[in-house]
Parts: sequence; C-alpha cells; structure tokens
Amino acid sequence: MFSYRIILLSLLCLWLSTKGGNSTSPLFRYCFNHENYTDPSPYATNLNQLFNLLYTKVPPHGFGLASTGQPQDQVNGLALCRGDVNTTSCMSCVNEASKKLLERCPYKKGAIIWYDYCLLKYSNENFFGEIDEKNKFYMVNVYDVEGDAASFNGKVSELLSNLSYKASESSVLYASGELKFDDEEEGSKTVYGLAQCTGDLVGSSCKKCLDDAVAEIPDCCDGKQGGRVVGGSCYVRYELYPIVESS
Repeated sequence: MFSYRIILLSLLCLWLSTKGGNSTSPLFRYCFNHENYTDPSPYATNLNQLFNLLYTKVPPHGFGLASTGQPQDQVNGLALCRGDVNTTSCMSCVNEASKKLLERCPYKKGAIIWYDYCLLKYSNENFFGEIDEKNKFYMVNVYDVEGDAASFNGKVSELLSNLSYKASESSVLYASGELKFDDEEEGSKTVYGLAQCTGDLVGSSCKKCLDDAVAEIPDCCDGKQGGRVVGGSCYVRYELYPIVESS
C-alpha cells in the first residue's frame, strides 16, 4: 500500500533540525483530500467557523477538536500544540496554521499542516479517534553522530521507547526527557527527546502510534545526531541538544 512519507533532506531541513526551527514557519503540509469546495459555500463557511472554534478551544489546554455544519457539508478538525508551549504561542501557532492552510491547500476538503509548535488538520470525513497512518514525514539532522553509532542508536531507541510509554500514560499524551550515557570514544553525552499524541486517541492507541514512529527512526535517522518522525496523530523527536521550552 502506498504510504505518504516524505523524507526532507534539504538545507532548510538541516537548519530546522539543527537550530530548532522558526515556530512561525511550517515544517510541512499535505492536501490529502483532492475533492474541492467552492467559496462562497456552506463548506467554506463551516471551515472558517471550525478554525475560529479551534483558535478559542485549543490554547487553554493545548488540544481541541470540533465539528461544524450539517452532515452533507460538515467539517471536522483538530489542533494540537506541543506539550511545553505556552498559551500565547499556542494561540499564535493555531491562528497562523489556519491561515496558511487556506493559502497552501486552497479549496481542498481535507488538509493538514505541521509547525514546530503545533499541528492543525481538517477533513469532511470524521477521523477522530483513528490513528492517521498516511500523513507522515521525516526530518533529519544530516550530521552524523561521532563515536559508536550503533551504541548511540540504541540509546535513542531506549529514550524514545520510554517516552512513548510515559506519553501514553499521561493525561495530556505528552512526555519529554533526556538520557545521559557514556561513549567510549566521546565521553559523556546527553540525548534529548519528546513524544506526543493528539488528544483524540486513547492511551493504547497513542502507545501504538508512538511505538510505530519509534520503529521508523532507523529508516530515516540511522547514526544521525537528530531526527523526527512526524505524523497526523503522533510524533517523536530526538537531538543532542535541549528541544523543549524551559519553564
């Protein structure tokens, strides 16, 4: 079955992955429904109402979902902010995401966009509670890890697997952490990671989504200093520098 996985290895991705990225610039977007709507139309009105609802609902808790309109023109959507992002930055990200989706996926009945701070997704189909296995991409820090790559890969897997469990057990489906270890060639190192799911998933579905993402890390990021597997329902990331906002 064809999988919508995009491997981003451009200089832009290098900058985003090594420097943390600009929270106001989208990481990626996908217009996954090629069915069009017109404007003006009930669907266009419902979509704008949905964006307004998410802008209001999401920032206080970091996640929100909503449906607007009657079945024939219904729009379903959700937005998620990264677990460490404050309310003001969350609100700004969701607002920017809704504007950018209208620009980059004009008149499409289903689309998703990711930022460093948030993601936003909408569709004419009800997708709530289902793991999104199609809309996915990788980001790779193109610098190779120094020292024993195989040992480093193992530490990355250990950290992210632990965070997968912690996130799935958390009420907000989010976890971040770090793992200190000794490298025989390079000495002491610390790898930082995070894992998060959209709030429409239950704990067991979140765990499956994250475990699947962790299992894909070797495909994209073997021996690399950092990387991400980012999907429509969950994502994982690791780097050799802190990647969450300090409290």
